[in-house]
Amino acid sequence: MHFPDFSDPAIWLSLLTLTFLEIVLGVDNIIFISIIADKLEPAQQRRARNIGLILAMIFRIGLLLTITWIMRLKEPVFTLSFITDNGQPIGISWKDLILIAGGLFLIVKSTLEIHHKLEKPAEVPGQKKVYASLSAVILQIVLVDAVFSFDSILTAIGMVEEVAVMILAVIISIGVMMAFAGPISRFINKHPTLQMLALSFLIAIGIMLIAEGFHQKISKSYIYTTIAFSLIVEMLNMRIRRKE
Repeated sequence: MHFPDFSDPAIWLSLLTLTFLEIVLGVDNIIFISIIADKLEPAQQRRARNIGLILAMIFRIGLLLTITWIMRLKEPVFTLSFITDNGQPIGISWKDLILIAGGLFLIVKSTLEIHHKLEKPAEVPGQKKVYASLSAVILQIVLVDAVFSFDSILTAIGMVEEVAVMILAVIISIGVMMAFAGPISRFINKHPTLQMLALSFLIAIGIMLIAEGFHQKISKSYIYTTIAFSLIVEMLNMRIRRKE
């Protein structure tokens, strides 16, 4: 790994572009962490978010330092004859299996969270609230971090050649996400309708990951545009409810 020449404007442009992309790709990660961390005691929530994001940073840097191994994960392990691409059976690699497993985890976990919130009994005054354990929450965060890390790192490899620039972009993006994870978490968890919107967004991301694992490309811009439109509509609804 050689140190890039930061006197070259192209290096700075690559760093800024990749950092911005890493932040955008990390939004769904923050949403998941926010919803899961809300199961903890208020005093532990910030700690869980920070631990989750720091582990994500360490995992991504570790992946970047083993680029050769990552590229081997893209080699087919077996083929599926009933799904074709340009008339040829598609080859399923370890990367595809990771995306499919991660997508299934997101769909199942988000669906269970929606069911839990819909069936949750009303709180009885004076009844002690039961919180999840810190270790269980961090384990769930690590599992999702691993899936999103592969997606993030493969994107970085396709954009930039210098590993040092990739690592720097990951560190900066995680720092930005840690700074804004708290306000985002409080905002989402304060509004139940936004929680449902966020969980629905995670289900859509899970479907996209599974489709990508089977080599069926779904543009992320469609999903992000849809969620942005839904968020704007919900913001307008919130303003109307406040006035009423």
